[in-house]
Amino acid sequence: MKANLVSILIPFKNTAPYLRECLDSILAQSYPSWEVIAVNDHSTDESLQIVQEYVCRDTRIKVFANSGAGVIHALQTAYAKSSGTFITRMDSDDIMTPDRLQIMTNSLLEHGPGHVAVGQVTYFSHRGISDGYDRYEKWLNRLTAKGSNFSEIYKECVIPSPCWMVHRTDFDACDGFNPFRYPEDYDLTFRFYEAGLNIIPCDKTLLYWRDYDHRTSRTSEHYAQNYFLDIKLHYFLKLDYDPKRLLVVWGAGFKGKKIAKSLIEQHIEFTWICDNPKKIGKKIYGKTLLPFQELDKIGASQSIVTVANEMAQEEIRGYFKKLGLKHMTDYFFFC
Repeated sequence: MKANLVSILIPFKNTAPYLRECLDSILAQSYPSWEVIAVNDHSTDESLQIVQEYVCRDTRIKVFANSGAGVIHALQTAYAKSSGTFITRMDSDDIMTPDRLQIMTNSLLEHGPGHVAVGQVTYFSHRGISDGYDRYEKWLNRLTAKGSNFSEIYKECVIPSPCWMVHRTDFDACDGFNPFRYPEDYDLTFRFYEAGLNIIPCDKTLLYWRDYDHRTSRTSEHYAQNYFLDIKLHYFLKLDYDPKRLLVVWGAGFKGKKIAKSLIEQHIEFTWICDNPKKIGKKIYGKTLLPFQELDKIGASQSIVTVANEMAQEEIRGYFKKLGLKHMTDYFFFC
């Protein structure tokens, strides 16, 4: 294993229009000690030929066939072929800033193992960025600037999949890409959190994140909302749930119902509350929906909040604050 070598793992499938920009941005890195482990996930366009062109141009770039099918198998294949001290992922349709690897390796060398280097991101698209992606970018970058990403981990994925780097030893301790759970980037983020890794703050944009209609996160069923909710609840019950305290679920929309149904299937007792007068007093899955005032009668509890409306969320935060309850201990926002 070469000291301070960065292994850049790149799964690719039918991204021929974007691959050259991606690989050119790696060739332009100010940090020279890297290897690209590109894995072809059964492309049917010219993607493989393009990568092979770059293999001929630079011996640091290597390409392999996926040992299975899908992005998780491709990442597993890439990692098995890697030899770097540091591990990072790159998506084949995105672009690195020229100093990304240098900044991340410097951060990890300074702080040592037990840390995750991250960077700020900028979405771009030929058609412009939607309000939703714009809000997500700003929210994510605010967290990254402070290194407080894990404080909001139950809301969305707080580490962008193509913009992190860790020591190989930490990656192995987190079981790398071995768990077969989608969305794989969110699952890995939770395992970084579970392992107690610390986020290194970063105030610089290190990745240009491309958006387009047929990107995998938009088209694959593995990135549908129900998969995200399954991961959130799985890790909440494993890492932050206190079975000695009553569990409370706020909200009876899609997310609230999905969480409630899963809890019932797992035989976990909970109280279900909402602020919709049309639903209060009714039964869903055999559980009666109660008004939020019911919390005044409850002693020690933990709350999962699935209410999406931002104004309502602020009111709920204020309510918890009055009760002296703490975020990520007593209540958790799943939206």
